[in-house]
Amino acid sequence: MDFSQITNDLFIGTTPTALDYDHLRDLGVQLVINMRFLRSPHPDLHPEALNFLWLRTIDSPIILIPIQKLVQGTLAALETIRNGGKVYSHCAKGRHRSVAMGAAILIAQGHPPDAAMRLIQQRRPAADPGMYYIRSRILHFARLWQAEIRRF
Repeated sequence: MDFSQITNDLFIGTTPTALDYDHLRDLGVQLVINMRFLRSPHPDLHPEALNFLWLRTIDSPIILIPIQKLVQGTLAALETIRNGGKVYSHCAKGRHRSVAMGAAILIAQGHPPDAAMRLIQQRRPAADPGMYYIRSRILHFARLWQAEIRRF
């Protein structure tokens, strides 16, 4: 498993195997957000099983990540973090979809979009939040998230 710690409560990386779950638990991870389309999470048979959220998305400039999936993952992540847990977001290579999810979580925690993308890029050199179709989703999420916050 290839991963990077972005903040105290957020990790981004590649798809973990069932053998990686104990390591994730040791790190304090309680929620694993799977951004892969075809690869479902491996079963976790541990008595204190990790929580999994499978948000099936494709890494494609033609079929963009649905904003609703970024919202769904962000809300689950914020709840996990509020309850003292940590979050692991992954896709196949830990470069695009998991990065978009990680940026959405950081934005929801108050980071400006460009700062969130820079932080991820600094902490995970393999990440490519600047890829035009990923960056556009991150910025779109940020605009919608900010608009919703202003309503309250």
